[in-house]
Amino acid sequence: MPSPQKFHSDRISMIFSFSIVCNLLHIFIYFYVLNFRRKSSCTVINLSRESFSMRVGDLDLPDSVKAYLRGLGINELNPPQRKAVEKGLLDFKSMVVSSPTASGKTLIAEMAILKNILERRKKAIYIVPLRALAYEKYEDFSNYEKLGVKVAMSVGDYDSADGWLGKYDLIIVTSEKMDSLLRHNPTWIRDVGLVVVDEIHLMNDESRGPTLEVVLTRLREETDSQILGLSATISNSREIAEWLGAELVESDYRPVKLYEGVCDGREVHFLEKENLLLNGSERSELLLAELTIKEGKQALVFASSRRNAESIAERIGIFTSHFISEGDLKGLEEISRKVLESTSHPTKQCRKLAECIKMGSAFHHAGLTNTQRSLVEKAFRKNIIKVIAATPTLAAGVNLPAYRVLIRDAMRYYPGYGMHYIPVLEYQQMAGRAGRPKYDKEGEAILIANSPRQAEELARRFIERDSEEITSKLSLEPVLRMHTLSLIATGISSEDSLMRFFSKTFFAHQFGDVDVIEERIFRILKDLEAQKFIIWTGREMMPTRIGKRVAELYLDPDTAYHIIQRLRGWNPDHFGLLLMVSNTREMRPLRLSRLDFKRIEEEVRRRGISAPEPWELDYDTFISAFKTALMFEEWCDERGEDYLLEKYNVSPGGLYTRKEIADWLLYSAQELAILLGEHEKVKAIRRTRTRLSYGVREELLPLVALKGIGRVRARKLYDAGFRTIASLRNAPLKRLSEILGENIARNVKEQLGEK
Repeated sequence: MPSPQKFHSDRISMIFSFSIVCNLLHIFIYFYVLNFRRKSSCTVINLSRESFSMRVGDLDLPDSVKAYLRGLGINELNPPQRKAVEKGLLDFKSMVVSSPTASGKTLIAEMAILKNILERRKKAIYIVPLRALAYEKYEDFSNYEKLGVKVAMSVGDYDSADGWLGKYDLIIVTSEKMDSLLRHNPTWIRDVGLVVVDEIHLMNDESRGPTLEVVLTRLREETDSQILGLSATISNSREIAEWLGAELVESDYRPVKLYEGVCDGREVHFLEKENLLLNGSERSELLLAELTIKEGKQALVFASSRRNAESIAERIGIFTSHFISEGDLKGLEEISRKVLESTSHPTKQCRKLAECIKMGSAFHHAGLTNTQRSLVEKAFRKNIIKVIAATPTLAAGVNLPAYRVLIRDAMRYYPGYGMHYIPVLEYQQMAGRAGRPKYDKEGEAILIANSPRQAEELARRFIERDSEEITSKLSLEPVLRMHTLSLIATGISSEDSLMRFFSKTFFAHQFGDVDVIEERIFRILKDLEAQKFIIWTGREMMPTRIGKRVAELYLDPDTAYHIIQRLRGWNPDHFGLLLMVSNTREMRPLRLSRLDFKRIEEEVRRRGISAPEPWELDYDTFISAFKTALMFEEWCDERGEDYLLEKYNVSPGGLYTRKEIADWLLYSAQELAILLGEHEKVKAIRRTRTRLSYGVREELLPLVALKGIGRVRARKLYDAGFRTIASLRNAPLKRLSEILGENIARNVKEQLGEK
């Protein structure tokens, strides 16, 4: 019989061994479940069915389309493309395709588009979330003209039915533009047979989602179209498919293997490949960018702010400059020159970008002009620029893949909430840019952590977790207000029919009914009636003449009411009009610093303008709007972009965007003034619109009316004594050539009727 001591020792040993086994079993189960979750996030397509090939020549497509695809080097479909065809894509069945970035979703759309247009003789609408993506798709799809397909793009001018689109087969639009078109009841809409929604998961976006949801609901009501939704890998794609009455295609297929990892400052820990040890004292993103360049590849670095993106691009440029070939150097210098010439007066930001480009790096964010963004994107695609540091808008926009994607900032500041982690779906959008299908066999997406502890947190939060579910944002009151008036203005004439429409939205499908928003809709109806935008009698309703016009102008009814109240009983002056449009929900007012309040308060008092009291809720909003109006005023006084960047921290791209919004609001004010019979105020509004468009003082207005004469040339002419059209008509060509150059001078003379 063993001694008590030996028995006790054996018992401890047995318990210790059992504990080790339990821990090992726990670890095994954890990784098994993790691996299972990652693999089962999408429907697993039966391997035996995926193993057989589906060749382009065997598809039920017109011969011309098959030849076109083979000419692009496409002879066989990949797994999600095969699955889409098997589920009825070419039989005109509606479908939601949920798969990773670069998995071939665009080809699925192309097959459906060409089948609908060439066989059914129906139009196709292609809806994108961003203008930049619309331009990219238009450029790509213009190749269809070889097949006799007419392609058009419409992304601006919200006050038009664009009747000319009736002549085209494929129409590329943003969701906002499609919404505005539907408000004008275009006759060609009945000829639509296919609606493609790129990035349909953006219904989750608070700013764009509700409009996309309403547009889809209306198109399903007003057309008998095949709906094709293209989505990132999301956890409730089946719910979206059920709402649309569509087939669901899910796949985790990627043509390029994606390796996800986290860098803890010293080492990159990958989930499915060997770790990567870093050597050096620089920040992780700089070391990884340098390594990428040495490997002869390209990288994208995502940062949370414009300032961070610019700083990273400058520091990375020090490394990239050592790896530029003589041929690339010449190209970079040419691109750098074009960046500086893209604005009338290059700003500090323009010069910074130009210097980065010379070194083979660049930054990319909404503060750049469209021309500058396009130059950077094209140079990156040509592998002339090696590294781009960007804000996350790039991930949701144009197709710009790279071998290595570095997510420098996984947290972002949210106004009113502070610093929070970005959504998993946003991380997946950025990570999905890793790996170039035509050049790489694999790609790497690396999260940058500040410490080993944060590295573990980032891995759990982003790599090991499924993306969030897409939820309807239709209950947000500002967008609900806009769409309620729009629906009444385009034919819905009773409470019952209004609620019936909302019962067909994704919101109703997701939450079971519309009781949650019904109370808000009734409150909105009361407001619209009080604002005289609708007539509401019992359960019947109809738009007033001005209410219908407000809907057509694509205005928030509250903004329209604000403009109408200002126009009545007020003799509009230039600054007053700028302040009127700056103090609206549609405008993106400038941010305020602590120093702004005192300076702007003094300016408000100096001008004798009525303002809210500091303790009132709308005080900060007013001060921000006032600052925006001051910026517009200085632009109209011919201040340059560099001055505005220094004083107001507004970039050329930010200035252009705000000018575009202000012009639309001033145009709307002009249209409302005509409808109200306030004709004497139209002239003042038009004058301010022109000044804002060109950035000129009032004395230059006659000169900028000439084609080819902007703010700089107009000022040169004015200062040289040519201040009227008559003086230009009498001026010798030689004298004008000395000021404008011979070609511009001749063009001016031709416009004035001289040969």
